[in-house]
Parts: sequence; structure tokens; C-alpha cells
Amino acid sequence: MITSKLYSVIRGSGSYIPSVAVPNKQFADRLFMNEDGTKIETPGEEIVEKFEQITDISERRLAEEKYTTSDIATMASEEALNDAGFDRETLDYIIIAHNLGDIKSGSLYPDIMPTLASRVKKKLGIKNPKTVAYDMTFGCPGWTQAMIQANYYLQSGDAKRALVIGADTLSRAMDPHDRDSMIFADGAGAVVLEAIESETPVGILRHVTRTDTEEHLDLLKMGDSFNKELKQDSKYVKMLGRKVYNYGLTYVPLVAQECLQKNNLDLKDVSKILIHQANAKMDEAILKRIFRLYGIKEPDFSTMPMTIKKLGNSSVATVPTLYDLVVKNKMEGHSLKSGDYVMMTSVGAGMNINAFMYRMQ
Repeated sequence: MITSKLYSVIRGSGSYIPSVAVPNKQFADRLFMNEDGTKIETPGEEIVEKFEQITDISERRLAEEKYTTSDIATMASEEALNDAGFDRETLDYIIIAHNLGDIKSGSLYPDIMPTLASRVKKKLGIKNPKTVAYDMTFGCPGWTQAMIQANYYLQSGDAKRALVIGADTLSRAMDPHDRDSMIFADGAGAVVLEAIESETPVGILRHVTRTDTEEHLDLLKMGDSFNKELKQDSKYVKMLGRKVYNYGLTYVPLVAQECLQKNNLDLKDVSKILIHQANAKMDEAILKRIFRLYGIKEPDFSTMPMTIKKLGNSSVATVPTLYDLVVKNKMEGHSLKSGDYVMMTSVGAGMNINAFMYRMQ
């Protein structure tokens, strides 16, 4: 006898891609320093050129100065709610993933109280006290982890609908004297989930998450500026780039494989892999290793849509933004249809990695 189960499906999606585009050439005159405070003598044009070769980032998007993280999160949410066509008062949960709260332009103060989710709820005009709003801080994999958590609520039968948002303005927390300041960008993505009954698996399926702290805790952290003349009570996002690269390359493919195994799927079953846009070269190397785990020497790069070249690394916003652009046919050569299996996976500060499978309804 076939029985139906509760599954979480995406009913609507939205994204906020900032209008301010900053090309690499704007960094050519920047004073870049080493960790010990000495000036990097390499010409700026050469630094920028090498950066693009390593990351494939040619420009990034920054939020307008008047907007905070909760502002752009609200914009993406409005689009997702309109796409779903739902009465926002029927939401049971609003979960927003971010890293440093509402950092205002020109400030390094991480404003996180009240929670950004509560601020978004207010800005959306939702009056229902039963719409529970809270934040998720889990590094760049925050949105994917928030989706995993929302799925538990909906599958329990005690909740029907959830708004899950990923938003960050990490560009405002970067040390201007650190070459890594060219990596991070701003953005927001959101989806509306609904619990439905289905006899066949659909929507969010099984997931895998891991946290590695013994050797990898401080690969991404807050730290002092490389410029020793600046006030050192201000903290900036700091990253051990090579070690982050090696960590991702080592463990993300294993998590992806485990996720497929938990879902009784093979790599050939996957239509798209939506991976966190951390570094194009790293993501390409990760995809190669995933394919090699299945005995395939030449990876199919058409399974991995990429936005990082023009949008940069918008942290928790990269995966939901990718999903929104693909399902709305805004990325040439990429689309999804009913029955397609999609893997969503991310890696970041913690160090955390997660992945879940999603089947299009």
C-alpha cells in the first residue's frame, strides 16, 4: 500500500542583485599589505590580474549605501512571496541566514539585535504573532542549513509554510589592505517553502552536514587589519585562502557523494549542482573530484551554473540566488523541469559543509 508523506517544496523564489557593479580595475590603485604590515611591492595591475586568474571574478556587486542586510533581504523576500502568490500572514517561520547583521555603510559594527528576521518581518508588514522569526549564523552555508532546518519543521506537520532567506553585505567588513577584500560581494536570495503530501519523494530530500573545528576552526574569522596604523579595535573578515581551498577540495566532494548515497542516487541522476560561489577555480576543482569519485575523468560543467564572475562571492546569498536565476530562465544554458534532481551545497566558516538534494515538483 502506497502512503503519502509530507515534503517541503519551493513555491516561490526571489533575489536581490545590487545595481552597483565594481570591476577589478578599481582595486588597481589600492594599497595592499602582507599580514605583517609590509607593503606588497607587486604592481596593482598585476595583483588584480592574478586575482582574476585565481578566482575568475572580474567584478562584484555591492549594495547601495542606503541599504542594510535586512533591507536587501526584504527585497528578495517580497519577490519570493509575490512569486509564490501566498498571503504572507500565513507564514509559520521566517529564517534568515547572514554573518554580521546590519552593518551600515562606513561602519564595522555588527548590528544583530533585534534579529534580522524580526526586522524583515516588520518590513514585510507581517502582523501574525505566530509567524516565528529568527536568524541562522552558520558561515556561508547558512542558507542551505536554514533550508534543512525549515524542512524539519514542515515535515513535522506542525508548520505549513516558511520563508528562508540568505543575505549578506560582507563587502563592508573587508580589510581594504587585504587582497581578499576583492572576493566578497553583497546580495540576497529567498524562497518560500510549503509542506505538501505526496506519494513520491519531492522537494527537499535527505541531507548531509559536517563541522570541522579541531584543525580548521580559524580558516575564516574576524581579525585585525594588515595596516598596523589603523585602530585595531575594529575587526575584519580574514581568510586563510589556500587552506580554505584545500579544505573545500578535500571534503566537499565527500559530502556530495554521501548526500547522493543517502538519497539512493547516482551522479548521473543529478541535473544541476548549485554550489556556493566561493571561488570559480575551487568550484571547478571540486566538481572534477566529485566526478572522479564516480570514475568519470571529464566533468560535465553544464551541471554547475556559475555567477561568481560578475556577482562575486555574496556568501549565504549565492545558492538561493543561483536557484532563483535558473528556475526563472535567467541563466543562458541552464533550466530545471519537473522531476529534476538538484544538489545544493555550500562550504564556509566554522568550518562547515552541507548538502541536500531537491527534486523539482
